[in-house]
Amino acid sequence: MRGAQPAAAVLVALACGACSLPGPSSTQTAAPNPTAPVGPSSTQSAAPNPTAPAGGSASATVPPGSTAAAVAQAQRTHEYPSPPVRQHALGGFATPALAVAAFANGYINWTAATVTGRMRGLAALSVGQARSAMNLAAAQTAQDYELRRSGVANSGTVEAIAPVRAQAGHYAVVTRELTTASHNDAYRGLRPSWHVALATVTPAPGGGGWVVSAWQPEN
Repeated sequence: MRGAQPAAAVLVALACGACSLPGPSSTQTAAPNPTAPVGPSSTQSAAPNPTAPAGGSASATVPPGSTAAAVAQAQRTHEYPSPPVRQHALGGFATPALAVAAFANGYINWTAATVTGRMRGLAALSVGQARSAMNLAAAQTAQDYELRRSGVANSGTVEAIAPVRAQAGHYAVVTRELTTASHNDAYRGLRPSWHVALATVTPAPGGGGWVVSAWQPEN
């Protein structure tokens, strides 16, 4: 497309130590209490509790894979572990090259009135980074007043698609495009220009052909 472009809560616990009332002077000698029991000092260590868990760590008793374990991990890493979301594309293409060609043609041919819907359509046909990029483009163009006011449009042809050496599933895409504006002179006299993009394809989720998983315009 040419011519158009979690918050973490922090909890702080405040603790206030209680102040003890003043007692007799530390230099005053207390009278011995004849009724006080004679026994070992209160500072003597208590016998170990055979029922206490080894190490005294509560986390040692948390079973792995449980909700408590997930919460403990979230407290350490500030991220709650969850399974990856499986994406689904509307369909797949018979070959990687066909998937790239269809995506590229949709990406470079649009008008101010159709660009948002075109980007949403490409998002539905792709997965991964490509889907995220197209959803972002759709959201941006939907709010681009200047794009609509100027009547901007882009048209072009896909001139070449070739595999990138030593990178399976990666393709270089060469397009020739022209941007115009029907309501002002912003692009008057502009000649068609060449552009390069890198596309990545992957088997369609659930089988049934190929879809674009990454799209990166280089100029």
